[in-house]
Amino acid sequence: MTTKVKGLRERIQNGEDIIIAEGYIFLFERRGYLKAGPFVPEVILDHPDLVRAAYREFVHAGSDVVLAFTYYAHREKLRLIGRENDILKMNKDALRMAREVADETGTLMAGNICNTNRYHPDNSAEKNQMIKDMFKEQIEWAVDAGADFIVGETFAHLGEAMLALEAIKESGKGLPAVITMSPVATENVNGKCSTTDLVPYGKAFQTLHDAGADIVGLNCGSGPATTISILEEVRTTYKGPLGAVPVPYRTTEQQPSFMQLTDPKTGERLFPLSLEVLSCSRPDIAEFGAKCKELNIQYVGVCCGNEACLTRTLAEQLGRVTPASRFTADMSKHCVFGTDGSVDKDNKQHLLEIGRASCRERV
Repeated sequence: MTTKVKGLRERIQNGEDIIIAEGYIFLFERRGYLKAGPFVPEVILDHPDLVRAAYREFVHAGSDVVLAFTYYAHREKLRLIGRENDILKMNKDALRMAREVADETGTLMAGNICNTNRYHPDNSAEKNQMIKDMFKEQIEWAVDAGADFIVGETFAHLGEAMLALEAIKESGKGLPAVITMSPVATENVNGKCSTTDLVPYGKAFQTLHDAGADIVGLNCGSGPATTISILEEVRTTYKGPLGAVPVPYRTTEQQPSFMQLTDPKTGERLFPLSLEVLSCSRPDIAEFGAKCKELNIQYVGVCCGNEACLTRTLAEQLGRVTPASRFTADMSKHCVFGTDGSVDKDNKQHLLEIGRASCRERV
């Protein structure tokens, strides 16, 4: 007998945290299965076994959700690389595998739509309808695959986020909707951080919530510190369910987006191939988790650049014990830094002396 998995809305109402592991685009680019630039998830068709393994890896680390890897699997992206005819198979395969892994692991499965790179505030009604139709076909495929909710994410403009939400409401058969915006090009309006179409985030989130979004928030674009800074401001006006899924990089007030980060050594732009220079540490992610708890941000995760160790760190900070927690670090048994009585003291002392001598020689 299959145990019914608690749904997204029930978890929100119960005040529970929902952990979502994201970041498949960068994960597979770094592993050599996806091209930076177009960032199209061809790996779904080329190496489906690796996608399935990544789904399982993130659940093992503590994710409550298997997010189907259909980010950038829309018509505009596939048109750029001449694979538009593969759109149906790419989406259906990603969704099917996500549903299977979710069923195996007792987790939720989410469909995924995202920024189309075709939106502009001055778009004609015809062009906006084309964007909405792109959303709708992916939503319908997600519904057919048995998604538990739909994530619409990485929208810079409130206008495009609203089109996505409308599409979910029209084609999602009543599934919950999570809408998160990306502060890649955050504007400042009267001292408040705002969307690219100049709507303060607090007002934008309230608008989305009032239109039927179950959770609203930020994803991608900004690192934990700058994401939290925006959401602290948002929390002064918006009191509804909130989400935070930053990129794991040390963005700053001066360089608030990972696309703006520069190499401290060379001054060159780090995006997208050299971001490791300013990667967040695991303690950075733990601190982010603590801040989310403090601000009552229930829907949390890590986006582009995520690794299983970061998802595990976030989960443990929120009080979870995950399957991967079996391998959480235990430095008490390290040969040099260990404090456990089982560590060989003579060997430890010898290694410490070698280390000190080496340091003296360099000085």
